Amino acid sequence: MDIKKVFGGNLRRVRLDKGLTQEAMEGLTGFDRSYIGGLERGVRNPSLTALAAIADALDIDPAQLFKGYRAEK
Repeated sequence: MDIKKVFGGNLRRVRLDKGLTQEAMEGLTGFDRSYIGGLERGVRNPSLTALAAIADALDIDPAQLFKGYRAEK
């Protein structure tokens, strides 16, 4: 599975589990809600800095955003 899709799905799930909107994420991270939406759809590729900011905003370990990903051999 595409790593960006896994990341995006996990981001959306965690965000919703915490009761946050994309607009709330914008306020917590400084990233535009359209950027958050692109990440969640798997069409944007976050930098390591963005990954860390998102994980911090969600109060999770960054690795949780990659849960379920398996590299293809």
